[in-house]
Amino acid sequence: MKKLIVATALGLVAVGAMAQGQFTFANKNLNTVPQIDAKVFNETGAPLAGTAYWAQAYIKLATDPDSSYAAVGAAVNFRTGTAAGYIVPVVITTTYPNNTAVTVQMRAWDSTAGNSFAAAQATGKGYGQSTGIELKVAEAPTPPADMIGLGSFSLVPEPSTLALGVLGAAALFLRRRS
Repeated sequence: MKKLIVATALGLVAVGAMAQGQFTFANKNLNTVPQIDAKVFNETGAPLAGTAYWAQAYIKLATDPDSSYAAVGAAVNFRTGTAAGYIVPVVITTTYPNNTAVTVQMRAWDSTAGNSFAAAQATGKGYGQSTGIELKVAEAPTPPADMIGLGSFSLVPEPSTLALGVLGAAALFLRRRS
């Protein structure tokens, strides 16, 4: 009997030591207070849709300002039709224990610009990210934390569009001075 009690106690300690916090990676949840409604747009203002666009969660420890964001979970595609601009919600499991404060970002990119956010960013086009939001990861049976406070954002335009905009602004500025 003693062996059974000791084995059970050790098992519970081992499970507790491996506990991992979770959050729900989603940019729309109308059941939260306040509601989450953070549509993501391309460079022209159209909502991202389908397999041409990807989104991934990036996370860092909120109490360490020097830490850098790291990708967590798998990249997901955007929905289509009337749900364009939104992803299907996914529960992300982190290495952080229950009730740890983390900062989370949603990063999105055009798949033609690269197969990851970093690859798209290196091309200088077709990528964007939300501002970081702080939340506390939760451990089952507590429901995963929601991304309350997430805001809409757009992908950055292609460099040629930016360059034309800068040249146009410079021409107007020079014309005014003459």
